[in-house]
Amino acid sequence: MSVNVNRSVLDQFYRYKMPRIIAKVEGKGNGIKTVIVNMTDVAKSLNRPPTYPTKFFGCELGAQTQFDAKNDRFIVNGSHEANKLQDMLDGFIRKFVLCPECDNPETDLHINAKKQTIGNSCKACGYRGMLDTRHKLCTFILRNPPEDTGSAKKKEKKSKKKDKENGSSDGEASNHNDIDAPDAVDGDDDDQDWGEETTEEAQQRRMEEISAHAKNLTLSEDLEKPLEERVNLFYNFVKQKKEDGAVDSSDKEILAEAERLDVKDTAPLILTELLMDENIRDQIKKYKRHFLRFTHNNKKAQKYLLGGFECLVKLHQAQLLPRVPIVLKDLYDADLLEEDVILAWAEKVSKKYVSKELAKEIHAKAAPFVKWLKEAEEESEGSGADEEEDDNVEVMTYCYS
Repeated sequence: MSVNVNRSVLDQFYRYKMPRIIAKVEGKGNGIKTVIVNMTDVAKSLNRPPTYPTKFFGCELGAQTQFDAKNDRFIVNGSHEANKLQDMLDGFIRKFVLCPECDNPETDLHINAKKQTIGNSCKACGYRGMLDTRHKLCTFILRNPPEDTGSAKKKEKKSKKKDKENGSSDGEASNHNDIDAPDAVDGDDDDQDWGEETTEEAQQRRMEEISAHAKNLTLSEDLEKPLEERVNLFYNFVKQKKEDGAVDSSDKEILAEAERLDVKDTAPLILTELLMDENIRDQIKKYKRHFLRFTHNNKKAQKYLLGGFECLVKLHQAQLLPRVPIVLKDLYDADLLEEDVILAWAEKVSKKYVSKELAKEIHAKAAPFVKWLKEAEEESEGSGADEEEDDNVEVMTYCYS
């Protein structure tokens, strides 16, 4: 679920969104810690390195922090609830992300290591100013400039200028991470990135930056579209991957697109339609990773997966209707469906995806598996011998094609 970057803005069509923080508490006693599971995605939405908000939490809570970027783990010592961290993130956004002039989050930080200052620039309104460096996080930022937020473009820009200045004895002239907005306005030679370069190369760079910025705005505008349109965009995205023969290795890209369009819950319905047919049993194994990215600990997504399965049965009724129980068991064994979701689905026949008559037939075919599922939990408390008998019954009941 995404939220507005500036949560004081209540407009549901506000273009700047970020994922809601997901926090997981690990360990016990003195070793207890909170892992911010999706810190990389949150930070990406803010155009800041994930270490910055993590360290900000540590400063505010008086707790130690740990970063393992390679394994995507950002940790704050102690036990902290996600809602508390979300509220605290608002403070980080206000101090280090939003433009002080227009409250727009399209800002960049610029570090001048020599002068120990942090410049701030806004792409939306053109603001250039200085951050108040009294907060403890500023010391960390000065020591760890936001190199990864500049993307390949800044590296390319730096490389071009080094080539241009090849042989120069002024070592500071090539240090283009050290930018201080106000000093540039005053005409400081160290900060010539802020000057009005009129060469053809400089104009081309500015046009590229504007084009990239316009592209980001277009992507953000997709979130303003109705759910049906966003689902169609996601459908076309996955369909194109399939037509290009790239869908098998695109599970992360598919997840990212669903999150961008805020259709993560409904995505399994689309994936079922595009990736599965009468050979669903083999396809469950093939695309398990794709579906797990959506259904893991997401009951709503699992319900949409069941809806997608019902639609498949409708399309391939002769082949799939007799196999309903075994397919449900495949989905259950693959951890794509949880027990309570299946049992809740079995309680009520719905005509949301197929006709009520077909839905009744599907539920009737599913009854043996649902019965086994209900009894399995009760019988799991019995003896080991009883459990072995149950396993044998399970094999006899469901091993058919």
